[in-house]
Amino acid sequence: MCAALYCIINAMAGSSVDTTTLCLFDVDGTLTAARQRVTPEMDAFLQRLRQKVKVGVVGGSDFEKIKEQLGADVVEKVDYVFAENGLVAYKAGKLLSVQSIQAHLGEELLQDFINFCLNYMAKIKLPKKRGTFIEFRNGMLNVSPVGRSCSQEERMEFFELDKKEHIRDKFVAALRKEFVGRGLAFSIGGQISFDVFPEGWDKRYCLGILEKDAYEKIHFFGDKTMPGGNDYEIYMDPRTIGHEVSCPEDTQRICEELFFQ
Repeated sequence: MCAALYCIINAMAGSSVDTTTLCLFDVDGTLTAARQRVTPEMDAFLQRLRQKVKVGVVGGSDFEKIKEQLGADVVEKVDYVFAENGLVAYKAGKLLSVQSIQAHLGEELLQDFINFCLNYMAKIKLPKKRGTFIEFRNGMLNVSPVGRSCSQEERMEFFELDKKEHIRDKFVAALRKEFVGRGLAFSIGGQISFDVFPEGWDKRYCLGILEKDAYEKIHFFGDKTMPGGNDYEIYMDPRTIGHEVSCPEDTQRICEELFFQ
């Protein structure tokens, strides 16, 4: 569906949209399977939901990865896109703001952190190791022991091993100990990696941006809502109504019950 048609549909439905309510969705495990493209069914459902309430997405991934999953025209299909937890923010199809981790933390701390991670990962023995072990994003670092360039099969292999051996949990515990008091926060999400960012720069960051729009209700939907998961802080935040989901189908079911009955 082209961007112009999205605009026409939403303009026709504009009079019935509850502009005081926002539905804010995590991406992986909530709108899509992990690192997979959105299904046509979910894509169509989001457009139907936009005829009822405002809709936004917030993900830890960078903007390019969100476009890969939700479509190159994602900024036209939803009202807000918050990449990297909102450190890269789009509203109504236009870039709203960008924040930089490098400027915030400084080069010395970044290099200390990167060097520690590379040394730690060099000592981990895995069935497979590939490439891109540390991905530098605008607002965070993403660390993957197996490497982000792994195949889907290798991703699942690591994920199953991690569930048994808690590789990422142990890695994060070592980082918390090494960098205590240095202003860093850690969040495990997805299947193969974890995010590192300044304290306060988790998914709640986007709520500060949304405060200007004075929503009466913000419904947040996410799958990693347990302590340590990358949806936990925003799910528990008093500014949101949190909904824990297990898969995209679960997300749609809950939305149907909330807004279409």
